[in-house]
Amino acid sequence: MTSASSMNRRALLASLASIGAGTSLSLSASPSAARATEADTLRAIAKEATIWGFPLVDNYRIQYSYFADRGGPEFKAPWNVIANTARVYTPEDKAIQTPNSDTPYSYIGADLRTEPLVITVPAVEAGRYYSLQFIDQYTFNFAYVGSRATGNGAGSFLLAGPRWKGRTPPGVKGVIRCETDFAFVLYRTQLFAPSDIEKVKAIQAGYAVQPLSQFLGKPAPAAVPAIDFPRPLSPEQQRSSAEFFPILNFVLQFCPTHASERDLRRRFARIGVGPGKAMDIANLEPERRKALEDGMADAWKVFAAFKAGELDTGKRTAAEGFGTRSFLKNDYMIRMASAALGIYGNSKEEALYPFYYSDSAGQPLNGQDGRYTLRFDPKNSFPVNAFWSLTVYALPQSLLSANAINRYLINSPMLPALKRDPDGLVTLHLQHESPGPDREANWLPVPAGPFWTTLRLYWPKPEALDPRWKQPPLVRAA
Repeated sequence: MTSASSMNRRALLASLASIGAGTSLSLSASPSAARATEADTLRAIAKEATIWGFPLVDNYRIQYSYFADRGGPEFKAPWNVIANTARVYTPEDKAIQTPNSDTPYSYIGADLRTEPLVITVPAVEAGRYYSLQFIDQYTFNFAYVGSRATGNGAGSFLLAGPRWKGRTPPGVKGVIRCETDFAFVLYRTQLFAPSDIEKVKAIQAGYAVQPLSQFLGKPAPAAVPAIDFPRPLSPEQQRSSAEFFPILNFVLQFCPTHASERDLRRRFARIGVGPGKAMDIANLEPERRKALEDGMADAWKVFAAFKAGELDTGKRTAAEGFGTRSFLKNDYMIRMASAALGIYGNSKEEALYPFYYSDSAGQPLNGQDGRYTLRFDPKNSFPVNAFWSLTVYALPQSLLSANAINRYLINSPMLPALKRDPDGLVTLHLQHESPGPDREANWLPVPAGPFWTTLRLYWPKPEALDPRWKQPPLVRAA
């Protein structure tokens, strides 16, 4: 059984045992039984492919909006050109869920098919955090450059795709290899205060990218063919429409099969999922389309159960959901959850994301009738080498929420302006309406409805990486 279009009853029945169908049928089974079994098989594999493939499809949605959709509202720059955003994110930025609003971003959508890129960074003054996060099409964080990883000195680094066989050229500090043909390089440059933006702009002006041939002063190799990028699905469609699978197939053309996933890829091929495979969803038999979409629904039910039982309870944390392929160890559920809840999160060595989906009593957060406090020690509660922040996101989109004072977070650079309690601790007030003039300095507005909030600990100290460390409780006021 090599594709959805060629799937037949005999091949299906022969493959049931290998995919865990949980039943056995003879070849003389009735046509209706065979059709039911076929639908069950499609559904089971579609569920698995959705869990595995969602990060790739959502990553493509964002990359398309940033680097391919030149007329779109979120477009940043063409492929292999750096784009700098000399401001922090606001509620008007809607392409990417859970953005931070601490560090102006810069971006490179890297197309590595023709040749590698040389990425150059300037010297950044001591005490200012910056980082370059290298993300492949699976959403693995495969490398870092910056304050923690390489220091604040100037340097050049070579970013190469899976097919490049060259040697390290002179003038670069190291070669960074990506297992997919496209990569996303996400820069974060710390902004201390609004008045600091000109210094951030000067640093961003020193970020550079160029093809290897240009860096070496040699002729460029022959360009690879241009790509006709299909329009991605909306965030809502990605969770329900069988058109998810053709988008996944498009992305897989640029993702060579990893040795650990050969069997998985063969299993997906049984429903027509594979690099560049054509899937005409519009003309698919209704039963087959329903089976695919039922499998997608099953995947999101598994996600909801995982979130409620593992993430919301703190049994598993965001620290487990972002990192290299070897770190994640093919845990596709945690990878899916991480993409759905906070795509492009940093690896734990770079940043931690202790979150609050509920208050200290275990109740969901809601600004319609809830007022909350977070009390902490400004010297010891958040052990970081760089800085920390607390950001609010409205549900269900997990986007920044507009408010009367245009404040979306409170972070450590704001500590001098925060009011201290008599014992020297700080109490933050998270609520929709103002807590009153005497408390507004410590007010973090929340939407008048469901929300969640997350801490960000940039360049965490070892004690923050210790499982025994716990963030301060978020307490609902009486």
